[in-house]
Amino acid sequence: MRKIDNDHAAPITSGAASSGASATHTDSSTQRMENALIDIRAVSHTFQTDSGPLQVLDKLDLSIAEGQFTAVVGPSGCGKSTLTRLVAGLLKPDSGEVWLHGELVKGPRASVGMAFQNPVLLEWRSILRNVMLPLEIVPERVPAAEHEERARSLLSLVGLEGFEDKKPSELSGGMRQRASLCRALIHKPDVIILDEPFGALDAFTREDLWQTMHALRATEPFTALLITHDLRESVFLADEVVVLSDRPARAQYTLSVPTSSHERTLDDLYTTEAVEMLAILRQQIQLAQGRTPASHS
Repeated sequence: MRKIDNDHAAPITSGAASSGASATHTDSSTQRMENALIDIRAVSHTFQTDSGPLQVLDKLDLSIAEGQFTAVVGPSGCGKSTLTRLVAGLLKPDSGEVWLHGELVKGPRASVGMAFQNPVLLEWRSILRNVMLPLEIVPERVPAAEHEERARSLLSLVGLEGFEDKKPSELSGGMRQRASLCRALIHKPDVIILDEPFGALDAFTREDLWQTMHALRATEPFTALLITHDLRESVFLADEVVVLSDRPARAQYTLSVPTSSHERTLDDLYTTEAVEMLAILRQQIQLAQGRTPASHS
């Protein structure tokens, strides 16, 4: 693998590309997508704290095409979760603009689904009724006659058939997170925001849910923005991985994950190409943290 110096990361070599699993690099000056479903334009944001202003984003540019799955990684505290709140319309930027489906985001959007590290399921409702909750808020997105049928179909898709009438406390952590994913998709959102949804799970359950995400995406196509600290997760799930710089964050590096002629499996994470992509991302994180990346021969 080629060495990557302190200023620039080398792209995957042509040898990797020839085997069908390459990655390409684009910097923050890449032209904005004409077909972007999510378009973040020069967004800056500062929080007021007891110790003074804390700027977390600095003229951040990011575009995500319809149907694309984008993962965002970066140092802790660099503004990744702030980015999700901006896209969801839960927070307004100090400057810059966030566009969704060609419309300026000015507040919460019914066309956005969200899943977090904590599933936040309501104990007094069954799993089925928890999944159906968004349809009580935005019922017009799915015909009323289809509400329960759709919820049951999604639960079946993620392996929860037979658990519809259980309470959240009767399910394992992984099962509750599966229900949370169903709830995020129940109202057929244009965009699903995933803020470290698998971070609190054990390794085996987490990897199982990665594969569940691929099954969901194949059956229920959606555009996704994933926030994660797990580089393997980002490469396995995403079409592209965006590395944010340290605070105040900008888009430092974008790695395009190649499409595969077959359904992704966990074995794909152990290919030469995947190892090279992960090495590049680790080096970019080190650069973002202000550390000198280790050299690779």
